[in-house]
Amino acid sequence: MSMNGMVDGMPDFCGRENQISALAHSKEPVSLAAGGIDMAQVQSAAAIALHMHQPLIPAGNASDLSSASIIGNLEYMYEHVNEGDNHNAAIFQWCYKRMGDFIPEMVAKGQQPRVMLDYSGTLLFGLAQMGAAEVFDSLRPLASDPRYVPAVEWLGTAWGHAVAPSTPIQDFRLHVLAWQQHFAALFGEKALARVRGFSPPEMAIPNHPDTAYAFVRTLLDCGYEWLLVQEHTVEEMDGQGLHIKHLPRRLVCTNSDGESVNITAIIKAQGSDTKLVGQMQPWYEARGLSRMSMDGREVPPLVTQVADGENGGVMMNEFPPKYHEVVSTASGSSTPLLNASEYLAYLDSIGLSRDRLPSIQPIHQHRLWQRFQPRDGKDKLARMIQTMQQEDQHFNMEGGSWTNNISWVQGYGDLLGPMEQLSRLFYEKVLEPGISTTDPRYRQALFYLLVSQTSCFRYWGSGVWTEYGKEICRRGLEYLRSHF
Repeated sequence: MSMNGMVDGMPDFCGRENQISALAHSKEPVSLAAGGIDMAQVQSAAAIALHMHQPLIPAGNASDLSSASIIGNLEYMYEHVNEGDNHNAAIFQWCYKRMGDFIPEMVAKGQQPRVMLDYSGTLLFGLAQMGAAEVFDSLRPLASDPRYVPAVEWLGTAWGHAVAPSTPIQDFRLHVLAWQQHFAALFGEKALARVRGFSPPEMAIPNHPDTAYAFVRTLLDCGYEWLLVQEHTVEEMDGQGLHIKHLPRRLVCTNSDGESVNITAIIKAQGSDTKLVGQMQPWYEARGLSRMSMDGREVPPLVTQVADGENGGVMMNEFPPKYHEVVSTASGSSTPLLNASEYLAYLDSIGLSRDRLPSIQPIHQHRLWQRFQPRDGKDKLARMIQTMQQEDQHFNMEGGSWTNNISWVQGYGDLLGPMEQLSRLFYEKVLEPGISTTDPRYRQALFYLLVSQTSCFRYWGSGVWTEYGKEICRRGLEYLRSHF
């Protein structure tokens, strides 16, 4: 382990799975007293999360894609400032570190700032690779200093920013495990033990019953207690849209064998994310709300929103002054900013059991359950989904994300083919034979696998980003064939 989260030039993201698992499950109760907010006086609250991500791309030190080194996209932006919006590279980098300036300043004034932070593994590695030590120096106190820990909640995610609905189940688990070890290497083991919530890349959760079950099972196995969920990716158990979006829910996922798991869901409302967070609209919305009834108790609603922490003029320019203004006004008020785990700890403290939260399920599942019985098995499930898709082109089991206009499966044949080949070969050459996770070959092969599954290579559908993805797959396939 090293302070920059690297081992022999590779991410420190494998090899200590048992130790990391023990840390992830060794959580101490959230201290409401340490947060300094009188929760009994809170009528409503708002929570914001800042999502930070840059992919790793084969674009360094060579004009030929096949020989270019793999670097972070931020580094590429610095090296090609005249392309597109690459002139924003320095501003992006400042965005990645600025909460490390804002939070201590506000705490020193006696204010009560709150923010949830989600950094992808590829961004963290890219920053370390380019020597951006000042970013980590700024962020580390937010993860470890007792003065700032109550103000900042770190969220776990998938290391390579892979979308869960179309990432092979065993690979998505590897992403989750890799992020946990990488985060611990960078910010400390105690910091990892405080990570309770999971932020899915692209806010995408699976709705295929078996994939959704495996997704939640992975999160529970890795020690997560709650999940951020986009409002329109889930439904009430009767198939209707959500009746309540500002109170926590219980996401229930049942597979084709009839097995069920559940996890607490914090609902992110629909809307223009960067504009809403950049102008701190969740807090203004919360001010118009009051306590709501849940399971016989009156509890404050929590208006939750997530946004990219750096993209767009609103987040780059408008967010800092507006965040300072709202924190100043909200501190000590009956409508404070809260972090999700702090909010859930309060509900625990007044005896509101999470097992009694109203249940929801992934979208479209109500229609499926009307025609398919759990325990009828995978084959019958596959046939029923095919039948329902033929009957209704709007019915799909590809999952949902922050936008329903993009499929993470259809239209990506040129890329998904190599990705699936790489996943299959990694399983055959590495996972099935039980290659040790401490083996340097495992680390290198895992790197290619996880980087290849980054959503950015699929989001655009064609062009240079798809070529980046295919090139990383090519290297991964070549490495597996020659080293195992």
